[in-house]
Amino acid sequence: MTDTQKLARAIHFDESDMRVFASPARTGEWCISGGFEFSNWGEADLEGKARQAFSNGWFGLETGGRVTFVAVTQVEAAELAALTDALAQHFVTYYGAPSVEAARPVAAEEVAQMADLCAEHDPNTLLTVARELSEAGVRETYRSIAPQDAGLEQFAIHGSVDE
Repeated sequence: MTDTQKLARAIHFDESDMRVFASPARTGEWCISGGFEFSNWGEADLEGKARQAFSNGWFGLETGGRVTFVAVTQVEAAELAALTDALAQHFVTYYGAPSVEAARPVAAEEVAQMADLCAEHDPNTLLTVARELSEAGVRETYRSIAPQDAGLEQFAIHGSVDE
């Protein structure tokens, strides 16, 4: 494992996410795929804003909202631990996990999967997710958009490191 890890933050280029998602993620919040939300869904569940969240929404770890684009950036180990705990609490609150302690391994795996996805990309790389229902369940595919020489810095939200 390297000293620096990466995760992704919600990024908005316009106001469209505010209209297409029932609960939009906040700009700059840490995100993961969040496909777990759809594990028991079928075609009948895929209507309106729920369909949009299913089709291409990343899951915001602070708000539980959705966003279309995320940008890869560095994350501190302490932040990863706090995000894992927050996700474990989300599993207790919204999915009936018996305790934060019981939910933490699943939350850690979700966060680790996103960190692994981000690890192979340069900072400021944009990521999108696409989901579809298959015989085996929800299938996710990811697309990356390389950072441009100019322009992205005005949108990307970066954490600061006190050294």
